Amino acid sequence: MKEIIIFFVAHWYLSLFFQTFFLHRYASHRAFTMNKFTERVFFVLTWIFQGSNYLSAYGYGIMHRMHHAFADTPDDPHSPKYDESIFKMMWKTKTIYSDIANKRITIDSRFTQDIPEWNWFDKFARSWVSRIMWGGLYVLFYYQFATAWWMWLLLPVQFLLSPIHGAIINWFAHKYGYTNFKVGDTSKNFLPFDFLMMGESYHNNHHKHGNRANFGGFRWHEIDPTYLVIKVLDKVGIIKINKYKPAEVPAKAIA
Repeated sequence: MKEIIIFFVAHWYLSLFFQTFFLHRYASHRAFTMNKFTERVFFVLTWIFQGSNYLSAYGYGIMHRMHHAFADTPDDPHSPKYDESIFKMMWKTKTIYSDIANKRITIDSRFTQDIPEWNWFDKFARSWVSRIMWGGLYVLFYYQFATAWWMWLLLPVQFLLSPIHGAIINWFAHKYGYTNFKVGDTSKNFLPFDFLMMGESYHNNHHKHGNRANFGGFRWHEIDPTYLVIKVLDKVGIIKINKYKPAEVPAKAIA
């Protein structure tokens, strides 16, 4: 049993880390820089740890920039304000993401500037061959170590970790939580101590200061685990954090 739990938890956090570190803070917002070789290393690591639910840096980066530009308007790729349920929102997000990643729609140039691309690798990593290979490895692991029927219920979650991670923030962090800043949308800080989403749940902070590498830090309890890793990577020279003017600490949370 412990092997399944360890595997699930490790996959949850490693997949989430590369989503927030590489796809979100780097590809979408350029909160830090890295050289081309390092960028390609992180492409490969993202594929390894997201596995069957690998997301394209090109597709994710552009779609997320659109989310910030059109937050909680009819043009938002994912908004609880315009989608009746979390499942409809997820399907709409998937459709728009696929159209962008496969370049089936024309994108305004303001959303494509500096978006990282590695076309042949991305095509392979998003292919059904890759997804089935990873899915098969997950099934084999469960077959080897699952000792109770309920463990198999975790397997479909692992097949869909990336969309699940996105849905948690794009749905719940626009409905529940507290706000530090007044912004032109419904973004909220979903968790006061983000033990679950590696800093992503500080969504209101992020919508106020989109290109800031640290999503937390405005209150004593807002510890962003991903930013702690980013600081280490910056310190050893793997990446370089872009300068961002610190925001004023809010006097108290807004209702």
